[in-house]
Amino acid sequence: MIDSAVGYLAAAVAVLLIFTPHEFAHAFIAYKSGDGTAKACGRLTLNPIRHLDPVGYVTCVLVGFGWAKPVPVNPSNFKNFRKGMFGTAIAGVTVNYIIAFLAYPLFLVILHFIDLPNAAFLNSHAAVRYIVDFFENIFYYVYAFGLSVVVFNLLPFYPLDGFRVVESLTRQVNPVQRFLKNYGYYILIILIIESFLCSLLVRYTSLQLARYFDILGYVRRFAIDILGFPIHGLWDLIIN
Repeated sequence: MIDSAVGYLAAAVAVLLIFTPHEFAHAFIAYKSGDGTAKACGRLTLNPIRHLDPVGYVTCVLVGFGWAKPVPVNPSNFKNFRKGMFGTAIAGVTVNYIIAFLAYPLFLVILHFIDLPNAAFLNSHAAVRYIVDFFENIFYYVYAFGLSVVVFNLLPFYPLDGFRVVESLTRQVNPVQRFLKNYGYYILIILIIESFLCSLLVRYTSLQLARYFDILGYVRRFAIDILGFPIHGLWDLIIN
């Protein structure tokens, strides 16, 4: 969990840098696949205000998992239904992974060439310390939250990208797809609240066992340790 005002401010900026290109990528690929619905709705833009969902934004800042406003898509406009739906569905998480790949070395550069070598100076100059921490945290959260969003968004619940992957595999509405669309949002809220409460229990009480019941905690660890291994493995080797 984030433990400072600087950390929360950095997380708020980082989430904008994660969600804005994520949703733009959806709109762009949909447009290139023949569907201009997102463009007509003003979603083919890098203006974050057009993309943010208040609940999904806040939850991502607080726990590292969230979502933006779904990009409107009309599958009947796609030149190729399955190719268009699948490409549009994975466009956002693909861009997030690329951004995480670029953000992590910037975090390492600040940490190893600005922060650690000048720790005594920074600790004696509060304003400079806050600025360095702010940018260091931004790049780390873009990396860590970005990877978490990649895995989280591939869960098959509406309004996440994983639901659109399910849609791309079948044209016909079926009971499973209907359930995921009708109740997916509520399942996500429950998962996020459960994760947040488990984090609070682990941090502020002696109930360390709660970490084993943090379902999204497993998602987070998989995202950073497994999905992120090629990123931090490569850049740690180069920069360290």
